[in-house]
Amino acid sequence: MRKVLIIGAGPAGLTAAYELLDRSDDFEVIVFEESDTFGGISRTVEYHGNRMDMGGHRFFSKVPEVNEWWEKMMPTQGHPSKDDRMLGRSYSVKQGGPDPEKEDRVMLRRNRLSRIFFRGKFFDYPISLKFQTLRDMGVGTTLTVGISYLKSLLHKRREDSLEDFYINRFGRKLYSLFFEHYTENLWGRHPSEISPEWGAQRTKGLSILTILKDVFEKAFCKGNRKIETSLIEEFAYPKLGPGQLWELTAEEIQKKGGTIIKNAKVVKILKGEDRRISGVIYEIDGHSETEYGDYIISSMPIKDLVAGLSDVPKKYADIAAGLPYRDYMTVGVLVPYLNLKNETDIKTMGNIVPDDWVYVHDRDVKMGRFQVYNNWSPYLVKDVEHTVWLGLEYFCNEGDEMWSMTDGEFAWMGIHEMVIMGLIDDEEDVLDYHVERVKKAYPAYFDTYEHMDELRDFLDTIPNLFCVGRNGQHRYNNLDHSMCTSFEAVKNIMSGTTDKSNVWNVNTEKEYHEEKL
Repeated sequence: MRKVLIIGAGPAGLTAAYELLDRSDDFEVIVFEESDTFGGISRTVEYHGNRMDMGGHRFFSKVPEVNEWWEKMMPTQGHPSKDDRMLGRSYSVKQGGPDPEKEDRVMLRRNRLSRIFFRGKFFDYPISLKFQTLRDMGVGTTLTVGISYLKSLLHKRREDSLEDFYINRFGRKLYSLFFEHYTENLWGRHPSEISPEWGAQRTKGLSILTILKDVFEKAFCKGNRKIETSLIEEFAYPKLGPGQLWELTAEEIQKKGGTIIKNAKVVKILKGEDRRISGVIYEIDGHSETEYGDYIISSMPIKDLVAGLSDVPKKYADIAAGLPYRDYMTVGVLVPYLNLKNETDIKTMGNIVPDDWVYVHDRDVKMGRFQVYNNWSPYLVKDVEHTVWLGLEYFCNEGDEMWSMTDGEFAWMGIHEMVIMGLIDDEEDVLDYHVERVKKAYPAYFDTYEHMDELRDFLDTIPNLFCVGRNGQHRYNNLDHSMCTSFEAVKNIMSGTTDKSNVWNVNTEKEYHEEKL
């Protein structure tokens, strides 16, 4: 029996473990997880009966294999959820599916709404060109946006940076209003310093032209129309948050005979003959343990993976050491109300705004986004009828001024910014709060990232090492892409293939994100 060692119990690591055990009886699988929870950044944190989704995770994929996997693990609801039932809203169900009012192992269908909060007003995300948008921007700004966009069509910039990427698709004026500040807040770098690859992955196919096309198709093509990934209108979501899926997956892995070791930090990767990895050394309960294996699937940050390898040429060690990440902090805030008026035609409990999350573009606050957990799932909130449970998200770097704040200091900053933005009237209105920190949440596309292909080529010379997932590949993958990297790695291990191009090529093809019938 061949032994597979998997580093990390996030979506990529757990998917790989489950697939190996589900497809064959020929593998012994051991998963090492540094923390005491499952799901990585896709985990759910419970606090006083309220649940927080770390970063916000819409479950949407164009890959049939991923959708089938989710359906097998958590069947789609067959009856309305609590809020849909109470409000009399229309809802999507699957005949014969479980009732979320009676069962927990159920995937909800939720309406997607994410907007931009700017100058005290809501704008569609992505920016739409409907009358309300033009009215809120003002005639002068609208004209400037139009002229700026026409200029960008006539004089295309060479795309050496993310700034070039955005200006080519939206014009300089719209870029300066809705992309420049938010991007710098997110990454801590100006868009002129960031590789255009990030924009290509996160907003593939999206531009003013595609926004116009979407408006036209909504009006005139009621049947079979193509939808940009960023424009999806419905998504799946686990009843108790994304972490529920990975907790269930971990249970299934253990039922199938897999081993998961929590609080086990892998610190060294052992090499054997022919450049193959022979095992890992991990720290647990204050001492070191060694585990040997035939294959390694790593979803740990590449920076840490390379640091744990011996005999790495300086060139590649320096590339790995210089790979940047962005960390983030979030504070869950429980309040009895929101001042924001629901001016949409979407019914909500308490008539709160119907957004899942909101991008904050105001320059007088540091907040990057806020989530309204009530709208993700009514089951995330202990008293969904009388309270609003928010997640205020801030981007930072481990060890910087914000990261070094006490929980109380950070929470007060976020709550104070809620008052500045008009979300609540007074800090004293807050009923409760909870702070969470997430390290290496976002692999970044600057500094030594431009040499990532060279580092990848070096790692591929290790025949039994497979790098998967967001941090494992240092690529801003969506949840389904992370899972797909593991699907491909498992296929290679089972077939004995050492060419890893299929693993690395997930989420690189233009059509992969772009459109769905």
